[in-house]
Amino acid sequence: MSLALDPAAQDLLFREAHTAQKFSPEPVTEEQLRAIHDLVKFGPTAFNQSPLRVTLVQSPEARERLVALLSDGNKAKTASAPVTAILSADAEFHQELDVLLPAIPGAKDMFFSERPVRERSALSNAQLQAAYFIIGVRAAGLAAGPMTGGDMEGIRKEFLDDDHLPLMVVNIGRIAEEEGAHHPRAPRLSYEQVFTTV
Repeated sequence: MSLALDPAAQDLLFREAHTAQKFSPEPVTEEQLRAIHDLVKFGPTAFNQSPLRVTLVQSPEARERLVALLSDGNKAKTASAPVTAILSADAEFHQELDVLLPAIPGAKDMFFSERPVRERSALSNAQLQAAYFIIGVRAAGLAAGPMTGGDMEGIRKEFLDDDHLPLMVVNIGRIAEEEGAHHPRAPRLSYEQVFTTV
């Protein structure tokens, strides 16, 4: 075996994991959400900037507001999910750099004094962290349903601070044990299609 990770863990994180379309009513606990964060926070980002921010949508009233802003194909599954997370990039991440990057004092002013530079960096690094987040959800034995279909600007206005740039919405829970709870596995590209050696 070429991978150090146990095959069962590989299956849990990748081969047997599916994007959830329907969820069971089993709740997602704060303990599980904290465990996800405690794992994925160690994923690398440039300058250790860690710009991902997560807004949890759990109350019925907040869920209704969110569902109204999603595309039609995403409404029912979001209404059934125990927890939905809005993932966003904090364009003011640099305010934490004195703590997050003690090896480079003054990095926030040296590299990130201009807002457009911060936004570009925040978006690319938070997207990276969003991928870690999805894998972390799977590591907790849960299913993730990431979505970008909807009124993202409306979601920003309804749920986020002006400095938080929305990336995606992720439903979290256990996949329902019924037909159509997830789609069949779609094809993937081969090694030869993806890798080039120069």
